[in-house]
Amino acid sequence: MATTTTRTQHIEEFIAASLPTYKEIALDIHRHPEVSNYEFYSSDVLIKQLEIEGFTVKKDVAGHRTGFDARFLTGKPGPVIAFLAEFDALPGIGHACGHNLFGTYSVLAASALKDLITDLGGEIRVYGTPGEEGGENGSAKGSFVREGFFADVDAALCVHPAHRYGKTTASLANDPVDIKFYGRAAHAAGAPEKGISALEALLQVFNGINSLRLYLPKDVNIHGIITDGGVAANVIPEYAAARFYLRAKNRGTLNEVYQKVENIVKAAALVTGATYDFGLFQNSVDDVIVTPSFDELFFQHVAELQIPAGKIETHVRTSLGSSDVGNVSQVVPTIQPTVSISDDYIAGHSEEFKAAAKSEKGLASIGIAAELLAKTALDLFEQPELLTKIKREHKESLTKGN
Repeated sequence: MATTTTRTQHIEEFIAASLPTYKEIALDIHRHPEVSNYEFYSSDVLIKQLEIEGFTVKKDVAGHRTGFDARFLTGKPGPVIAFLAEFDALPGIGHACGHNLFGTYSVLAASALKDLITDLGGEIRVYGTPGEEGGENGSAKGSFVREGFFADVDAALCVHPAHRYGKTTASLANDPVDIKFYGRAAHAAGAPEKGISALEALLQVFNGINSLRLYLPKDVNIHGIITDGGVAANVIPEYAAARFYLRAKNRGTLNEVYQKVENIVKAAALVTGATYDFGLFQNSVDDVIVTPSFDELFFQHVAELQIPAGKIETHVRTSLGSSDVGNVSQVVPTIQPTVSISDDYIAGHSEEFKAAAKSEKGLASIGIAAELLAKTALDLFEQPELLTKIKREHKESLTKGN
């Protein structure tokens, strides 16, 4: 029977042998940036590699045409561990969040682990979740949760590229909403009384939200843009639209904010005589529930790599952004720590981050992240009591909230 030592050696040797292939996969995805719901090339690249590695893959899942569900089954009882794979790019700038690396981290980790669980029992899954950056049919993890893909999963893991190594951070819940008003066109000078200005209704919403800010918790953040405000200055706009992100520290608070904003929209419609549509334009995103012992397990393996202290984030951080990994964390213990892809500070969604995502250091991070993920997941297969502890702590964190 294999020992923990021989199993970890297998992981290290498998990753070392496979790393050139996965570096090329990451570069290939980087060269073909695709936004939410259009990641056909990137999804296919990862699917083909998973099939080569022996996984059974289903495409077009959870209502997402570029999503996938890859599984390696032992036929024996044991934990079900899911690795999350992102592969979408940002509009215009491309892979400036490093998702060309993100997906390869998870696929390589799952592949390095699969042969080891034949004796241990259980199941490994890789969920290809499109559109983390949002966009058309974006934030797919919410769909995977809603459609029951995590109903029998014990824990989920992923790693995000960053400037430093860091633990999973709490992030904000986010409701992305569209606001549309419908009025009646008329000559703005000759017969203004005949018109109903959809734009005026929309401006009332902006003013109402600005007033609302004074009476919201400090963790709430609302920001939006006008996407359509009319076509001619001498025509009363019969249609106007805006897009907003509503964010808050936790889902409970955000649900209240959502209702308050909708009430502002209703009031603007009533005042102006316009009609309206209001609602989500993609999946809502939940706040991240942190399970500290799960991150500590991951960082035990980080310590083995003897990473210089200056490259490890020591402060407890809370992201002011949002990620649909939060939706997963609401139902199963989930980690999304970070690994370093740059010696110098790089801001997310920047040209510098895009360059780092294909740099030598960025590509080398594939082996590091995959090793850390695979060894952390191996601990869960080998130590049922540890998994039980993590699941218990997750329930406690979920009850307490952020």
